Amino acid sequence: MYITQGKQGKLGMWKYLPFPIVLMGLFGLNYWLASILDQDILALIEEQIRNKGKNRFFIESMVPFVFLLGGLFFWVKFIHRQSISSLTTNRTKIDWGRVFFIFGLMASFIIISTLVVYFLYPDDYKINFEPIPFLILTCIAIILVPIQTSFEEYFFRGYLMQGLGLFTKTKWAPLLITSVLFGLMHAANPEVDKIGPIIMVYYIGTGLFLGVITLMDEGLELALGFHAANNLVTVLLITADWTALQTDSIFIDVSDPSAGFDILIPVFIIFPIFMYILSKKYQWTNWREKLFGTITIPIIAGEEITKA
Repeated sequence: MYITQGKQGKLGMWKYLPFPIVLMGLFGLNYWLASILDQDILALIEEQIRNKGKNRFFIESMVPFVFLLGGLFFWVKFIHRQSISSLTTNRTKIDWGRVFFIFGLMASFIIISTLVVYFLYPDDYKINFEPIPFLILTCIAIILVPIQTSFEEYFFRGYLMQGLGLFTKTKWAPLLITSVLFGLMHAANPEVDKIGPIIMVYYIGTGLFLGVITLMDEGLELALGFHAANNLVTVLLITADWTALQTDSIFIDVSDPSAGFDILIPVFIIFPIFMYILSKKYQWTNWREKLFGTITIPIIAGEEITKA
């Protein structure tokens, strides 16, 4: 199974601790500093955009993920002695067909739903399309956004999922813990302050959805494709002046942000529909065992997982 792929290589549970502790510590410190200093995050973002422009600000927001993904791969490959392929999937090689299928599915949904809402409520949107800035944004986003989303998937649904699964010998515990941590990682986003705590239902629900499809499909391919499509298409298609990523997108949402039913629709309607489509296409079975079963850890080269 996918989680026990983490048993490959020379392991010791202590090796799973440094990278998550440092990373989550940085996220926590950032949130704590923003809270005690009572900083207006949106004001800081607007100032940076005025001084640097949207595209430069976007690049600077994405570049740290290049180093984070590179650092994670380095840690897995040279400290754990585990292959990146085994961190990605239990298949013999990464199935790019899965990545592109769900990318197309999610991209189509975002584009169609955004256009429908635009034609229903045209006053809520402003057309912002400018060819040159948009072309520059597209080139930047195609390179950097998949890196950003891949880091989050490899860290939460890959590295942490495998590590917590091997430690707890369960599947439900890593599924729930990584979903909650994924939501908390977004707690410092200005969207949370603008819309309210209910948006955490969306963030945690998204993490739960990505975790479920990872466990059911025994690999990260679907989660990688979904997350990349969600962020990339959104960055190019629509932005708002109250979000963390403000770009030279095609549309600007000028409506007043509110905690309406639209926050819950993806979690309780769209994601279940996606899971149904994926389950039929990839013939998923044995849901209870794959999501709530226990884990039997294989012994490799006579080593236990708890051995340093």
